[in-house]
Formats: sequence, C-alpha cells, structure tokens
Amino acid sequence: MKPVNCSIITIGDELLIGQTIDTNSAWIAQQLNTIGIWVKRRVAVGDLKDDILSALDEENKHADLIILTGGLGPTADDITKPLLCEYFGGQLIEDKEILEHITRIFTTRKRPMLDVNLKQAMVPDNCTILFNEVGTAAGMWFEKNNTVYISLPGVPYEMQHIMSERAIPKLKDFFQTPSILHRTLVTSGEGESFIAARIHDFEEQLPSYIKLAYLPKLGSVKLRLTASDIQEDEIEKHFEKLKTLLKNITVSDEDIDIEEAINRILLSRNETLSIAESCTGGQLAARITSIKGSSNIFKGGLVPYSIESKINMLGVKKETIETYDVISSETVIEMAERCREKLHSTYALSVSGHLEKQENETIVWVGLSKEGRTFSKKVNVYYDREKNGVFVGNTALNLLRLFILEE
Repeated sequence: MKPVNCSIITIGDELLIGQTIDTNSAWIAQQLNTIGIWVKRRVAVGDLKDDILSALDEENKHADLIILTGGLGPTADDITKPLLCEYFGGQLIEDKEILEHITRIFTTRKRPMLDVNLKQAMVPDNCTILFNEVGTAAGMWFEKNNTVYISLPGVPYEMQHIMSERAIPKLKDFFQTPSILHRTLVTSGEGESFIAARIHDFEEQLPSYIKLAYLPKLGSVKLRLTASDIQEDEIEKHFEKLKTLLKNITVSDEDIDIEEAINRILLSRNETLSIAESCTGGQLAARITSIKGSSNIFKGGLVPYSIESKINMLGVKKETIETYDVISSETVIEMAERCREKLHSTYALSVSGHLEKQENETIVWVGLSKEGRTFSKKVNVYYDREKNGVFVGNTALNLLRLFILEE
C-alpha cells in the first residue's frame, strides 16, 4: 500500500516573528499519524499572497495531502479564502447554512454582527465545506491532480474540532490507509544514553517494520514502538520485552505524564497528597491539578517562598533552618511533615533550593513524608532556571511515586 505523505503550511506573520507559537502542526501530525498519514514537511509563510501560492506549488511536488492553517478570519490580513478560490478556479458564494450559524452565534451572545462577520459565510463554490460548529470560519476541502488540500482556521480549538469531527473521518475514507500502532513506555531516573546502552541488543534485534523512538525530556524519557496495525501481535511481544528490560525505571506503559501516574496510584488506594514547594513556586501543584479528577487525591499546595513564610506559615522550626540551613535534608523533611499535618493528607512532598547557580553549584532538596516515614534526596541541577524547574519537577514527582510504591 502506497504511503500517504502530508505537508502542513501554516500561515501568519505572527508565526514568523515568534509572537505566536505554532502548536497546530504538532497536533495535526499526531492525529494524522494515528490513521497512517505521515507529515513529511512543515512550512510557515507570512500573510503574503505570492508566498502562500509559492508554498502551495512547492508542496504539491512532495505531498498527497496538503493542510493549511490560518488566514480564515474576518480581518483584512486573512487572505487565504480568496486566494484558494483563485488557485482552484472557483468563485466566492454565500453559504446559507454558514450564514445562519454565524447569525445564531452573534444573536446568542447578544453582540452586534458587522459586515466583516457576514463575509465569513462566503466560501469557494468548488470546495467541500467542513462545517465549524464552534466558530465562524468553516474548513474547506479541495481536490486537484490527485492531491487533497484542506484549509483550516488557525484558532487551535476551532482547528481541532474541524479536524477531529470532519477531516479525519473523510481522510480515512479517501485514502484507506492502515492504522498505525504506538506503544509507549514512560521512564524516569536514567538518561537517554544510559537507556540506549541497556537496550542495545533489544534494539538491534527489532524487525525492520517496528520502529523505536526515544523521546527525552528533562528528568524523563519516553520510548515509543511504532508499527502498522497488521503487526499488532508482534509489537505487543516486543513491548513486553522492553518493559521487562526497563522495569526498575518504568513509570507507566501508557503515554501519560508522571503526575497522572501518581494520580492513578493514589486514587486506587484512596490516599491523598499535599505539597509545600519553595523554589518551584507552585509548579508541582499546577501539574497535579492539571489532571482531571485530581480533587479526589490532592488536598492542596503551599508556597512558603521566604524563610519567614517557612517558619510562620508552614511551621518549620527556626532552629532547624539556623542549624542546618534553609536548603537541607532536615528542612525539607520538616516542611513535608508540617504540610502533611496542616492539610491532613496521606503524603506530602516538599522542595527547597536554588534553580540558579549559587557559588558554583545548584542544589535542590526534595522531602517526602507519610506518618511514621520520611525521605529526602539532594538533586543537583545543571541547566538554566526554566529547565531546572522542569527537571526538578519530574525528579521530585518520580521520587514521590517511588516513595508511595515502597508500600
């Protein structure tokens, strides 16, 4: 079966100057990959007609499917729709269903509808409309010389809705591609190069139709096996072997983050968590609460950033800090204990340290507490402030996960 290759063209000056980060391409690529369509090229162009036309002509040489995002709004710099009308030799006509939809949106929201809003109902007469229930800019499907072109709005939630509800089902029927299987192992505690050395023989023995990818993050590495759905039994066999080889550093055999793994463990045990974090300033609590249903396991978080707040708000003894320093095993253990007691949780996690270099070293201490049991660990970090925050977060959460599983 011939592979289906895709090019993504993102449109907008704001993407080229870095004012807006392109998250659409990554999301689209992930969705297409699940139905056996591979994104081979990604191109960003500004709001210039000639640049967009040149990109279309160039990508047509490489792709069976071209997806465009952006330039479908009601303002003067949104030129994609008339440009596509010209490119495919059509003319703009008013679509009654879209007009009724737009009118209903503005009426419901009790907002005046301007002429530029009405123009959103104008679409090329030679496209298939991909209806947009959550916004005013419809998606459009064109076919030319055995190539499919899809134009989508740049607003992420509108793009995702049209892609999921309209484009993906239509693409599956049009190209009839095999599904792609991914099996992902999430690990923490060892770096990418160490893992690669451990599984060298496993990787060498993988059949050519199963691909292994390393997806490293700061403090965590995901390993993904990929094959088509006709090799489901084979990919499962090799995935089980990979799990066995990396059992001691495995966080999950699903593609989830450490915070979701912790949420699942605590929920299954009917246990709870609280957090006291200094240098990370609430990042850990934010990660825990980003998980749906975390209110069932998370009691709350405190950010005692200064020495005074550690003493007055959290209840750490002044003598502990004066004797052992604010960044020490003794201090983070006491932070965790006081946090657990104040918020009445089963477990408490604490962090205190510097995310920027101080006197030639950067040290963060992590503390953990459960009634009758404590643990602390010094974490050396080597990056800039932002990266250190991510690394400390992944490391601290994994230490918490291991602390919970010890029982």
